[in-house]
Amino acid sequence: MTAWQVRSPGPITMRPLQRVAVPVPSPAPDELLVAVRACGVCRTDLHVAEGDLPVHRANVIPGHEMVAEVVALGSDTGGEFAVGDRVGVAWLRHTCGECKFCTSGQENLCPRSRYTGWDADGGYAEFATVPAAFAHPLPAGYSETELAPLLCAGIIGYRSLLRADLPTGGRLGIYGFGGSAHITAQVALALGAEVHVMTRGADARELALALGAASAQGADETPPVKLDSAILFAPVGQLVLPALEALDRGGTLAIAGIYLSDIPALNYERHLFFERQIRSVTSNTRKDAREFLAFAGSHRIAVTTPEYPLDRADDALADLAAGRISGAAVLRL
Repeated sequence: MTAWQVRSPGPITMRPLQRVAVPVPSPAPDELLVAVRACGVCRTDLHVAEGDLPVHRANVIPGHEMVAEVVALGSDTGGEFAVGDRVGVAWLRHTCGECKFCTSGQENLCPRSRYTGWDADGGYAEFATVPAAFAHPLPAGYSETELAPLLCAGIIGYRSLLRADLPTGGRLGIYGFGGSAHITAQVALALGAEVHVMTRGADARELALALGAASAQGADETPPVKLDSAILFAPVGQLVLPALEALDRGGTLAIAGIYLSDIPALNYERHLFFERQIRSVTSNTRKDAREFLAFAGSHRIAVTTPEYPLDRADDALADLAAGRISGAAVLRL
């Protein structure tokens, strides 16, 4: 099969991905073998390719927003899925099920967790495997291309919204407006929030306003109102400071990314006093995924998805790194 591997992590301008021909993987007893139909292009893939995240698997095939068709079953997959089913494959791939985090509903914090496209080969390929317990049924009414970004951009955005502790009818600030942010904004709007977007790209600001944001301005500019909550999607630590300053008393800033550049020194009175707080976001639970996908099934989400063929996966990552993508890019097989 055709696949892309991260052979030598480094700047995307050095083309760290290499297109290769590799055998079709064989599913373990608890796994499904799936034919990939579409795979989202996520900033986490960029972090894996560029080496911002440490190497967990040499020559890994990235990609963790897969819409796929089940083509074979392992001998112990539990019976939830059958050959021919359409399933979603997301970032979280394995948890131990035994630690204090797994047994208390916080499996996203499991020390033995493993991830698609980082610890195991992912969806920049024609075929992949996934443990059946971590595959997701998908909502109707969406194309394969539209579904792919929901499987990470949507899920992690949903958890970030929960972590931001947005009050009912509150004012939400969103910093950065790429794949995850443009989905999360729609969820917040559907829940009755007032959304304000801070992002560097003019096209992204136009998209934010078209989707219903109350305002859109530059990434480090001040929103026109005080915010009850904010989510930082851009992996830029410097933006933590203006985001905290924009919060009203008691406000919460959630940082959505798996990677963030260094945060400059905070001034306690300007940035944290009046019980403003920062929360990180670490992966997601399967419960988060199922809740979000159910929400998407009952609330139509408009997903902006520029498409690339599989043989242009490296171009897709380069465009993502350069800020040339509005919405969430998808590899189409």
